[in-house]
Amino acid sequence: MKNYKKIIEDIYNDVKQVDDIGKVANYIPELANVNENNFGVHITTINGEEFSIGDADKKFSIQSVSKILTLTLAYKLIGEKIWNRVDVEPSGNPFNSLLQLEADLGKPRNPFINAGAIVVCDVLISELKNPKEDFLSFCRNITNNQSLNYSDKVAQSEKNTGFRNIALCNFIKSFGNIKNDVNRVLDFYFYTCSLEMSCKELSEIFLYLADDNYKNDKEETILSTSEAKRINAIMLTCGFYDESGEFAFRVGLPGKSGVGGGIIAIHPDEFCITVWSPKLNPKGNSYKGMLFLEKFTSNTENSIF
Repeated sequence: MKNYKKIIEDIYNDVKQVDDIGKVANYIPELANVNENNFGVHITTINGEEFSIGDADKKFSIQSVSKILTLTLAYKLIGEKIWNRVDVEPSGNPFNSLLQLEADLGKPRNPFINAGAIVVCDVLISELKNPKEDFLSFCRNITNNQSLNYSDKVAQSEKNTGFRNIALCNFIKSFGNIKNDVNRVLDFYFYTCSLEMSCKELSEIFLYLADDNYKNDKEETILSTSEAKRINAIMLTCGFYDESGEFAFRVGLPGKSGVGGGIIAIHPDEFCITVWSPKLNPKGNSYKGMLFLEKFTSNTENSIF
């Protein structure tokens, strides 16, 4: 067993001193209110060992990290049919790009760009009686964490300024790949992105992607091994927008970022690690989060490659 405590402490203290050249995502006004110097790390192993450092217990807006959870629920509900609505290819374009949708006739390249996540939310609205309540309940039940909740302030902030996402949803609707009312789909999408968690909560909730034998407190399996494998594969190739290749190259783990500054990374059969630092690089990924994880996998020699 590696001494993760010492390794994480050493890297954390090293990265903490680095001049952070990133910028907070102020295009969602509510996110600009977060202290840009927050920096937390938490690791949870499949053996139940945990270690935190820094601001790992502070809740923050997980933003696009929630796309893994909406995809997981949609995959559980409709199975392989999900891939008829959304593809599994890297986009190579910014996360809110309209360009590819025209060429691809309204089928988003993958479920982790905004267009793909909006289609997944449309699927969930068709399948769930009370989408917002049912999705939140699903997230709470994965780790028996009843404190998980949306941030109304963040959801409203996104709704007031999310013109590109509104355009994306309407554009996809014009191709027939949004089945429900556009405003309802967008409202649900903005709320899923506003979900708040800490590094600790995030690293615990995504253990089902690291542990083949994971069951929640009700002895329920979240995904089959095959389904978890597929989601990990999409995370590796598509989890960081048009910087996914760079993350695979530098870090070498399946992962997902959000513009709230959070990053989760999975080592199948070993652990889930979460880093949070709100200042983002030009591609929309946490500058210090990427740096920390690169040093972590280099130091531990613990990537999937």
